[in-house]
Amino acid sequence: MTGLNSETATASSDTTSGGRRSVRVLLFSDDRSIRDSVRLAVGRRPAPDVEVESWLECATAPAVIDAVRSGRVDMLVLDGEAAPLGGLGLCRQLKHEVFDCPPVIVLTGRPQDAWLASWSYADAAVSQPFDALTMAEALVDVARALPGDSAGH
Repeated sequence: MTGLNSETATASSDTTSGGRRSVRVLLFSDDRSIRDSVRLAVGRRPAPDVEVESWLECATAPAVIDAVRSGRVDMLVLDGEAAPLGGLGLCRQLKHEVFDCPPVIVLTGRPQDAWLASWSYADAAVSQPFDALTMAEALVDVARALPGDSAGH
């Protein structure tokens, strides 16, 4: 499996006309079925004012770090159960090492792991197994909190 798999083309990621927010989302998991589940749960337009412009799928931590440092994404969804480096540890590393790190949603193994999300400095957490509404709401909430010129490109 490769580290990066861009499924859609990347364009602008600022708010668009009519107050709509268009975001580029990095999705990290070593498990293809988890990545598929998140994309299907969120869809292209999880809310009338939020559109997922592109998904950048990563199966390895180095690919995530490279994408974040290059500024190619507006927000991240990290699988806390990924191996060998889980999304919780990766989130904490990014928040410490990357200036102005994009917001992160972590997928935890169970609701009782919410304290790990706090430890990792995640902006939001969704426990697995998740339902589509919960996943979409988390992404929409984080996307709406982005500054209007968050991407700066």
